Amino acid sequence: MWTTGDDLLRQLGALGNPHRLRIVAALRAERTYVSKLARELRISRALLQVHLRKLEAAGLVAASFEVGDDGKTLRFYELIPFSVVLTPETIAAAVPTLTTPESVQRDEQEGRA
Repeated sequence: MWTTGDDLLRQLGALGNPHRLRIVAALRAERTYVSKLARELRISRALLQVHLRKLEAAGLVAASFEVGDDGKTLRFYELIPFSVVLTPETIAAAVPTLTTPESVQRDEQEGRA
């Protein structure tokens, strides 16, 4: 759930990509590590990492590190339960909490938008 208009925009932006929707759907079934998820989705690990960072910044997934049986450290991702209710009323409630255009522009430059 979003708490500010900026949070809402980050969540909608994160969900506004077919790769990220596929990631959310896959993580709904089980938490998993990057290499396995990349193979399942048939995308490169580098591209997957870009999308996972965007989802993580929006508060939709969480990452943790675990040591595998072979001693290698694996980065696991799991879905954080969320619900986005989008109505004219929720949009109207979010608008007063939007930050200034300067901070939105900074978010875009830093890759958070």
